[in-house]
Amino acid sequence: MPQLKILVGTMYGGALDVAEQVKPLFEQAGFGVDIVEQPTLDDLTSDEDISLFVISTTGNGDFPGNFVPFVRGLSDKSPALTGLRYGLIALGDSSYGDTFCGAGRKLDSLLEDHGARRMGERLEVDAMETFMADDAAVPWVEEWIEEQQIKVA
Repeated sequence: MPQLKILVGTMYGGALDVAEQVKPLFEQAGFGVDIVEQPTLDDLTSDEDISLFVISTTGNGDFPGNFVPFVRGLSDKSPALTGLRYGLIALGDSSYGDTFCGAGRKLDSLLEDHGARRMGERLEVDAMETFMADDAAVPWVEEWIEEQQIKVA
């Protein structure tokens, strides 16, 4: 059974809620799913599996505290991630202007710099438009699974 790891960066639990809401969609598609709340580089998936990052933005485009060690590991160790295939759901608030979804955008760029391959478009959820982030994330994940043809069941 292929594996999917959902790596979560959250400050107040919104990103974790999204991860818990989309987990069953991947299970229905035939994946074993793990939600990782304190991600490390060791949590990155192997070549045949997929990662999904669900990350909120804090402050002025900053990473949530639980995600900072992961980002430091990427920066310090600079691993080659050419085998990493991933999706990204970024949560933010457009009232913050230029830093809207800043953590998700920075992570996307950092992963790309290390050779990882994003599957599909990044979803950016705006708290000013969508009160419950999973209202945007669930249909996006359904479409993402279909578009990437990752159904294995």
